[in-house]
Amino acid sequence: MATTDKCCTIVPYFEVPAGRLGEFKRICERCVEQTRSEPKCLYYGFSFSGSVAHCREGYVDAAGVLAHLENIGLLLEEALTIGKLLRLEVHGPEEELAKLREPMAGLQPQFFTVEYGFRR
Repeated sequence: MATTDKCCTIVPYFEVPAGRLGEFKRICERCVEQTRSEPKCLYYGFSFSGSVAHCREGYVDAAGVLAHLENIGLLLEEALTIGKLLRLEVHGPEEELAKLREPMAGLQPQFFTVEYGFRR
C-alpha cells in the first residue's frame, strides 16, 4: 500500500549557545509570524530541549517547502548567525523530494522517502 500523500516535512535541529537563547527565540517568533500567511504550510512551530531548538514544520507539497524557504530566507540566515544547524531532515514522497534535492543541496539535508501511510 503506497502513499498518495504529497506532504513534505522539514526537520531541522539547531544548537544555540546558552547566552543567546533569548535572542534566538525572538527570531523564532518572527519566523512564526512570517510563515503564518503561507497557504501551503500545514503546521509550523519551535520546541526546545536545553540548548537545542527544533522547528516542527509541514507543507502540502514540495512547492510549499520552496515557497517557505524563499519567504523565510533572511530570517534563517539571521538564525544561523546565532545557532548552528545540527541536523536537517526532509521527509516526503520521492516525486516531491526530487523537486527539493537541488534547491536544498546547500543545506546538506538527509532525505527520507515516505513510502507507506496516509494523512486525514
